[in-house]
Amino acid sequence: MAKIHDLFSLSQEKENDSSQSQSVATEQAVHPVRHIAIIMDGNGRWATQRHLPRLAGHKAGVNALRRVVECASDLHLEMLSVYAFSTENWGRPRTEVDGLMRLFWETIRSDLEKLHRDGVRLRHLGRLNDLSADIQKAVRDSMELTRNNSRIALNICFNYGGRAELVDAVRQIIADGRHPEAITEELIASYLYTRDLPDPDLVIRTAGEMRVSNFLLWQSAYSEYYATLTLWPDFGREDLLAALHSYYQRQRRFGRLSASSTSTKES
Repeated sequence: MAKIHDLFSLSQEKENDSSQSQSVATEQAVHPVRHIAIIMDGNGRWATQRHLPRLAGHKAGVNALRRVVECASDLHLEMLSVYAFSTENWGRPRTEVDGLMRLFWETIRSDLEKLHRDGVRLRHLGRLNDLSADIQKAVRDSMELTRNNSRIALNICFNYGGRAELVDAVRQIIADGRHPEAITEELIASYLYTRDLPDPDLVIRTAGEMRVSNFLLWQSAYSEYYATLTLWPDFGREDLLAALHSYYQRQRRFGRLSASSTSTKES
């Protein structure tokens, strides 16, 4: 009897996933999401739960990113931005920082050709000059190789901080001798790392945390947020579909009244 119940439950889960996938695909065709940003959290906890070193969690996180990029491509999403290493992460133990740098370098080397074949356009967001010379070269080479790809854009936020980005923008505005009266939101946006990119429609945070952690502070002013208890290494297709399904249940007003509210008020 228990086996029959398990089979029925599994069948229901597959049916629900198929229904949700179809619903998201329909919405995406009519009202496409251009840009999803992800705070990839929970690698360390994932490793600790399995009595593994933290770096094993980060390696599992890279596998999760591969899954999500493939799924996002299948869903015809235009752009993904992922928070891989923050300006605050330098304060972690030296062994972990060194391991993350090595993992970043190795992932570029091992995945670049496949990403290029799959039509992924790579871009680095953050302070590139703080990284080692070999990583800088690898990042620049990867961006140059993939710059004409158009299937999906993948922005890797590595050594990135939202406040640092604003500081860098202000410094450059001053260096360019801009007059105070010329300072507008549009001008500031044109000096950010994301100067020619659309703002994220949706920001996903994994591992149950409820904070922005200095990620895309300017760009996410009107983004929708979605938090999940799933640790990043376990994140996959079903989780991405659930986030998109949640997004499509919402009404984005950007500080204005919704159309229905306006109609009610006028009548």
